[in-house]
Amino acid sequence: MNRREYFRSKSRKKWMKSVLLVIIGAVSAVAVAFISLRIYAQIAGAPTLSVPKASIFLDSQNNQIGDYYTGERRYWVSLDEISPYLTDATIAVEDKDFYQHSGFDYSRIAGAVLADIKAGNKVQGASTLTQQYARNLYLTHEKTWTRKINEALYAYRLEVFYGKDEILEGYLNTVYYGHGMYGAEAASHYYFGKPASDLTLAEAALLAGIPKGPTYYSPLVDEKKATNRQQVILGLMENQGKITAAEKDRATQEQLVFKSDDWVASKNIAPYFLDAVWEEAGDILESKNLNIREGGWTIKTTLNQAHQQAAEQAVAEHMPDSELQIGLVSMDPKTGFVTALVGGRDYQTSSFNRVTLAERQPGSAIKPFLYSAALENGYTPMTFKDVSQTVFTYDNGRKTYAPKNVNGQFASEQMSLAQALAISDNIYAVKTLEDIGYGKFRNMLERFKLNTTKEESPSIALGTIETSLYSLTNAYNILAAGGESREATMIISIENAKGEVVYEYEPPKEEQLLAEEDAYIMTQMMTGIFDPVLSDYSPATGVSIRSRMTHTYAAKSGSTNSDQWMVGYSPNVTVGVWNGYDQGKTLSGQADTGATKQVWIDFMESVHNGLPNEEFAAPSDVEGVVVDVASGKIANDGCPNEQRLVYMKAEDVPTEQCSTYWFNSDWFNAESWEDSWDSLLNWLPFEAFRNPDKE
Repeated sequence: MNRREYFRSKSRKKWMKSVLLVIIGAVSAVAVAFISLRIYAQIAGAPTLSVPKASIFLDSQNNQIGDYYTGERRYWVSLDEISPYLTDATIAVEDKDFYQHSGFDYSRIAGAVLADIKAGNKVQGASTLTQQYARNLYLTHEKTWTRKINEALYAYRLEVFYGKDEILEGYLNTVYYGHGMYGAEAASHYYFGKPASDLTLAEAALLAGIPKGPTYYSPLVDEKKATNRQQVILGLMENQGKITAAEKDRATQEQLVFKSDDWVASKNIAPYFLDAVWEEAGDILESKNLNIREGGWTIKTTLNQAHQQAAEQAVAEHMPDSELQIGLVSMDPKTGFVTALVGGRDYQTSSFNRVTLAERQPGSAIKPFLYSAALENGYTPMTFKDVSQTVFTYDNGRKTYAPKNVNGQFASEQMSLAQALAISDNIYAVKTLEDIGYGKFRNMLERFKLNTTKEESPSIALGTIETSLYSLTNAYNILAAGGESREATMIISIENAKGEVVYEYEPPKEEQLLAEEDAYIMTQMMTGIFDPVLSDYSPATGVSIRSRMTHTYAAKSGSTNSDQWMVGYSPNVTVGVWNGYDQGKTLSGQADTGATKQVWIDFMESVHNGLPNEEFAAPSDVEGVVVDVASGKIANDGCPNEQRLVYMKAEDVPTEQCSTYWFNSDWFNAESWEDSWDSLLNWLPFEAFRNPDKE
């Protein structure tokens, strides 16, 4: 070997040694990198898969009526609740080797790197589904190398700690499909009005194409672009053996029907009700050390959609063209369930809930509870009082109070409790409060869960203690339930994101807040507001809507300078209506004051349409007796006054017959003295006088 060959051989060996060292170094570096990556993954642990989820609301019949979401509308569903067509279409277009790789597609990465180097910028992606899922969960969508490195680290950790199906399920529940819809379930409902499990091949292929660019490929933005991409995806599915040529052809020819308008319309179902449900659910979950902000709850509500539609229609029909506001709430006397709620005339203009949040003076609508206390303390429907104009003194004689009636007039004679309630006489109410005492009235209000005060002013008999429509209607619902305790509620059950029931409504323990007899007598007295027989210096307060009634109702109205109320019930439903201005502006004119009763009767007639009339069930020791309205005594054919059937406890039924006038015009109009004598005998209440042959 000559000198030249020697040095050449030596140089070659040196070069080969260097190459070997480089290879060993590179392999060692890669090995160290992978070992370090594995150690990092183990130290960092499994990345959380928790994401905000929308909570959904169901009505009492399990129909979805709305949702609540914080930033991203998403309904999490398991992989087996998603159409296989959508999973296949997604894998075909986004990551065909998803089940083969370990989180990275190196051939796609190499191609993307070359494209980026050539362009001098980050222009092409090579993200697998795992990497996209990592980005959706933890990162932004900015196109930087830093974000890409973090994406890779998260993707590796996902692949280490979670199975492929878990990753695919997570991806399909987090990917953005446009129009605020995150995840397959939300998108499927939004675009097609169906759950993701029911998607057809054509629908699935179209949805799978949207995440590439929701602004461009949404069929609601550009149906042609969306359809073109759908065809590309169907082609990929055929090429990859996911579908046959025949299936592709059928999907291509399928006419898609979009239901986004239906979905948007469904978001307008009872918005005030759903806001109140969310608040109630928050309190329930907090009591169980759960946070409602976690989302993913399925909340079954008490809403009756027929009742809600009747309420909204009544409001739309009778509210005047002004800023007058309204609240309406209905409840089931048997359960306490809230069946409908309208918290204002326009949720978009004002989401303030005037049923649950506003507290106003109820006026005379509070009187049934004052008179319930009176019934417990010896009063009967035929307890008479002098209700002429009266000035009351209180606070040890230092103050005076002179209540007036709504029309400024007063009765000229004594009046019964039944009639005073029917025409809403204010003198009777204040005298009753003075008679039974403030403590007994306060106790009754507390039993019915109404606001009270320690102040002892005669005006509280006329409803000056503020309350909410929700609380007042619940109190009336207790009367409708025969005096048995009822708790108004809007929630039947709550399930978490896993479908586990974390709350189920249980009725409160049975408690008789008012004796059944007194509750029934009060109910019957409240039917009197619709009876013109009880009119006096002022008509019975419900007479104006009597002609529209087809069923038996018990109710009471109330009014102040700035508020109008009507609360009442049948054996099937209790409903309260309030009208007024948010700023407490004085009501003026028929447009302001006339809406309340019209909305109330519209609702009641609508929900009872087609149902047979049902009377209130009477307790065994309550009797009905026809009385002379003016005297309260038992009526007979000769009584000259109005008569009415009144219900009382058996021991309170009057025994005395009403007295009559000695002179009867029929006696003088008779054609003969013989006829006049017969007329007189018929008038006499004693049988012996009418038939002298009897002893």
